[in-house]
Amino acid sequence: MTKPLVRTERLAAGYGRVPAIEEVTFEVEAGERVALLGPNGGGKTTLLRVLLGELRPMRGTVQVHGRAATVPQTERSRLDFPVSALDVALMGVLPRLPWWKRPGGADRELAREALERVGVAGRAADTFGDLSGGQRQRVLIARGLVQDAELLLLDEPFSGLDVPAAQSLESLIAELAREGRGVVIATHDLRQARRWDAVLCLNHRQIAFGRPDEVLDREVLEATYAGAIIEIPGSDHVGVLPAHHH
Repeated sequence: MTKPLVRTERLAAGYGRVPAIEEVTFEVEAGERVALLGPNGGGKTTLLRVLLGELRPMRGTVQVHGRAATVPQTERSRLDFPVSALDVALMGVLPRLPWWKRPGGADRELAREALERVGVAGRAADTFGDLSGGQRQRVLIARGLVQDAELLLLDEPFSGLDVPAAQSLESLIAELAREGRGVVIATHDLRQARRWDAVLCLNHRQIAFGRPDEVLDREVLEATYAGAIIEIPGSDHVGVLPAHHH
């Protein structure tokens, strides 16, 4: 039996003496897409940083088997920096190069292949900041593929994308999972999360973890978002009324 790519047990982590997250116990298997649901400030990014090895646990355990790569929100990326899409993908080789060595021809070919894999090879020479939101997200995923990551950590990758771009990105994520990668996706899109393999609900502490059809009920969602859940007509999102409103 193969080991999970990720396994945590009663994990607590934070930035000072007070944990930002605690009691987090979950697993990510190879080939799984796991949604990470929770409010802004609820600890999603903190958990991703722990899985990357950037933040040490305060309590509990975390095991990551295989190389992990993060795909940050493109809205937080520097868009005024004059680098091409190929340059950004090529950054994926830097962690395994000595500090004094520059990427070579083989590395550039690897970056081109990754851009081809995610469907933006034709924009390789274009300035990263000139690309659409969906194209930038694909370039950042290509950077993770250049790192040869078995585990991809996507921080709200659908933020700011229109419907066709979001659907296209969701299809790419499914393809990457079918190739055997584990993918953790921080998201606010409830209906999207229901289509994935597992969901972890987090609001400073773990609320629930399991198959979406087993754990995503109203009680769990109200605890996750600390308020009453309302459906927004014509939208793929839910609305949240603050707790004092109900």
